[in-house]
Amino acid sequence: MSITTVGIIGAGTMGNGIAQACAVSGIDVVMVDIADAAVQKGLATIAGSLDRLIKKEKITEADKAAALARVKGSTNYDDLKAAQLVIEAATENHELKNKILRQVDALLAPEVILATNTSSISITQLAAVTSRADRFVGMHFFNPVPMMALVEIIRGLQTSDATHAAVKQLAERLGKTPITVKNAPGFVVNRILVPMINEAFFVLAEGLATPEDIDAGMKLGCNHPIGPLALADMVGLDVCLAVMDVYLREFGDSKYRACPLLKEYVAAGRLGRKTGQGVYTY
Repeated sequence: MSITTVGIIGAGTMGNGIAQACAVSGIDVVMVDIADAAVQKGLATIAGSLDRLIKKEKITEADKAAALARVKGSTNYDDLKAAQLVIEAATENHELKNKILRQVDALLAPEVILATNTSSISITQLAAVTSRADRFVGMHFFNPVPMMALVEIIRGLQTSDATHAAVKQLAERLGKTPITVKNAPGFVVNRILVPMINEAFFVLAEGLATPEDIDAGMKLGCNHPIGPLALADMVGLDVCLAVMDVYLREFGDSKYRACPLLKEYVAAGRLGRKTGQGVYTY
């Protein structure tokens, strides 16, 4: 199946980033959100991102105009009928995703592939609420989507080989490097990353080093571009805590217990960059 149009549900950070990646690669996009204000904000974000690429001389004004012309913003789910693949990129909330997927599943032609950009919810469970479990797959992009090369392609229990092949091919068309992952909490990257962040909080709580020295150690000793505590502030400490709680519940293994200091920061409302204060002050 040739994918010429991609539907995207959600015009937020991930949705508009995926839309930009598709449009720049010559694929038509229908980006849907519930409110027109959200759609317009998403389109403005894409335009601003393309302007930065022009400044860096990565693209031309003509490239920008062509990419923007490929993105149609909408508040009407019916507009998704033009797509051969629809990617759900709504808020990370299980009930909300189930509701959206049921609604969209009923609209789309049977051969259309449905994908989700979830970073933590079971692909097998989400697939089960649709009538196309064999044509349902996880496509986990990383933030910021236009810059990050990785896409985790997550196969649910029911995902067919043809579906996997089609989304892998699409990811490569977008200039991304896909890795194939079985369905499990956190998939690959976050399964390793979030416990590492949690361990950095244990190191901090035990007073082994200052936040600056912990981050410098991981940057210089492991060649990470950003230290784990600064990264936690960027992701949101509440998000890190929520993910650890999911791992503890799903795996039932005490090694996934959240650090008490991480819980304290969240209880205090020190969630990172978005609140102006986390481990560091912004």
